[in-house]
Amino acid sequence: MPTIRLETLIAASPEWCFDLSLSVDLHRHSVAHTHERPIAGVTTGVMHLGDTVTWEAVHFGIKQHLTTKITAYERPHYFIDEMIRGIFQELKHHHAFVPQSPGTLMIDTFTFRAPLGILGRVIEALILTRYMQRLLLTRNRYLKQVAEADTVQTVL
Repeated sequence: MPTIRLETLIAASPEWCFDLSLSVDLHRHSVAHTHERPIAGVTTGVMHLGDTVTWEAVHFGIKQHLTTKITAYERPHYFIDEMIRGIFQELKHHHAFVPQSPGTLMIDTFTFRAPLGILGRVIEALILTRYMQRLLLTRNRYLKQVAEADTVQTVL
């Protein structure tokens, strides 16, 4: 199963980074290029333990729906969201927030498995892992920019 691990140093408190990471609005803005939007569950604001959101997005020219649930939550240290419905066979995203001078080290550990058996493994290796990593990097850059700007704007 592919695993993507990213570290992002953010000059903001772990609490702020944690809350921003759970903002449905921030996520929607960060991946606007995929036309991703929440259509069910928590569709605005900040998610909490047990909350679900269903996203509609266009990836590889195909409209898709993906429902995730916050399955673990210890503010401001970490939370986990997992796919409960969608195209992937499995998807789990662990978000950790470690205090660092002068702010927070945000650590993403993202694991997934594509459907379609051996064909899915080939797609993971050739295309999907790089695609998902770029998507996460785009999201993290946006989160870092908002967190370091120290403004709520419309993300919470």
